[in-house]
Amino acid sequence: MSDLTVSQAIDAIYASIKNDNEELDAHVATLKAAMAREGVKEAVFETAKLAQPNRQGRKLMQSYFRKKGVAISFE
Repeated sequence: MSDLTVSQAIDAIYASIKNDNEELDAHVATLKAAMAREGVKEAVFETAKLAQPNRQGRKLMQSYFRKKGVAISFE
C-alpha cells in the first residue's frame, strides 16, 4: 500500500471515513508517504465526500491530520 499516489491515498481515506474510521491511521501514514514522494505540501479533500461536511467536522479532521503531520485543506 505504500506505493499509492496521493489521490489514491485520499480515496482510501474517504472509504475509511465511511467505514467508521477503520484503519484511518494506516491510511493517513500512506498519504503522508505519498505526499513526501510526490513533493505535495497539502492534501485537498472534497467537502461533499466527508461524513461531517460542516465547519466543525472539517476543523476536527484538520486537527487530527495535523497531529499526524499532514497538512490538509478543503475545496
